[in-house]
Amino acid sequence: MEIAEERAGNVLIVAFKGRLDASSSSVAEKLLLDRIAAGERRLVIDLADLDYVSSVGLRVLLLAAKRIKAVQGQIAVCALKPTIATIFDIAGFAKLFRIHAPREEAVCDLS
Repeated sequence: MEIAEERAGNVLIVAFKGRLDASSSSVAEKLLLDRIAAGERRLVIDLADLDYVSSVGLRVLLLAAKRIKAVQGQIAVCALKPTIATIFDIAGFAKLFRIHAPREEAVCDLS
């Protein structure tokens, strides 16, 4: 999996590419939790290039959401492919995250 970071004003955008599963989740978890611990309070997770997410990957996203909520931050997810959106729906994550189609909409929502 590849992870890219970009800033849009006061919002940190983290984009995942590839598979978020048991082999890549520890890297993703460390990155997200380190950024939150460093003071990030507005986080957009861009999943446009994510091809697969396992239950372990979902746990990483849930942990990041809980951690950022604990520090009064906000998190949004954007650009889910239909298969990933279905997984989010089945797992109940559609109710836990602010989900937006385009990245720009997610950034505006958190700005």
